[in-house]
Amino acid sequence: MRQIKMGYVGCGFMAQKVHIPNMLSLPHCELLGIAEIREKLARKVQDRYRIPRYYKDHKELGADPEIEAVGISGHFAIQGEIAIDLLKAGKHVFMEKPMAVSVAQAKRIIEALRSSGKRLMVAYMKRYDAGNELVKKILDGFLESGELGKITYIRNHGFCGDWTAGLDTPMESTEEPYPPVPPLAGKPDWMPEKFYRGYIGYLQQYTHNINLLRWLIDAGDKVKVDSVHLDDNGLSGVVVLNIKGVRAIIESGGISYHGWDEHTQIYFQKGWIKTCAPPLLLKNVPATVEVYRGSPSHELQNPIPEQGWSWAYKREMDHFLTCLIEDAPFRSSGDDTLNDVQFFEDVYRMFIESKK
Repeated sequence: MRQIKMGYVGCGFMAQKVHIPNMLSLPHCELLGIAEIREKLARKVQDRYRIPRYYKDHKELGADPEIEAVGISGHFAIQGEIAIDLLKAGKHVFMEKPMAVSVAQAKRIIEALRSSGKRLMVAYMKRYDAGNELVKKILDGFLESGELGKITYIRNHGFCGDWTAGLDTPMESTEEPYPPVPPLAGKPDWMPEKFYRGYIGYLQQYTHNINLLRWLIDAGDKVKVDSVHLDDNGLSGVVVLNIKGVRAIIESGGISYHGWDEHTQIYFQKGWIKTCAPPLLLKNVPATVEVYRGSPSHELQNPIPEQGWSWAYKREMDHFLTCLIEDAPFRSSGDDTLNDVQFFEDVYRMFIESKK
């Protein structure tokens, strides 16, 4: 396999703890340079990982003709604008979720994507978790065979907890200030200012959850918000959905927990499939899988992915690089992600209406 010549924008937590180490560990990636406006921090990271080139910002990186693809992790409202610039500069883009914080921004990203002729993948790591891949395979088999009947209900529960799981990858730091971001950057035009902070909090956390549900049952854009019951913080509560004709709920909240409290359960007429997520940064531990078959056998199984120990974050980066090399479609493309952005605007429209 040939190597993809990559650059990376940002030297913050996700860059240092996850994406840069993963890129350097993959044989089909050559990390040529990093862009970061905090130069002291960038120089420290550059030295630690022996990265050849430093760029003062993403536009300088985008002007390097040798770089084919760029990874981005930055502020939720700003990284979409960086993606637009890099697509226009002729680079393939791998970016952290959420792709955008408004439908208007998402559409501008898609416009830049299509006009550039390049490709964009959004880092929805749950789609690359080996346990979730196994759930998807089993689920597709049940839907084809009809063994468990029809899907009757879907429940996604996410109260979170300790997402870092003690990950001890070294982290460089300096006293340089974080790059300034306007407090209302990217805010949807229709949204009152007082709701924006809650909206960003809900979007950045639960965009993973709706994206996973859509993928598991091949829902595409067939998602409708039926009702929203969130607390005044705009985060904790229940959202009731119709996903491809099936009632589904997202239970959101927070809890002080040393682990990670998140699971998804898909009910059939004669059984269920359940997946429990590990803490996000717990390396080489995929989601667990539970399959229950009802009458006549009444069997409870816990199948294990063939990949065994693996990390979703590394597998998603490997997917990005492999798809570029083989000219294969991304599992989490920018076009598909537009559906998630629309969903969250719909949720918050309904939430704000309920507060009048």
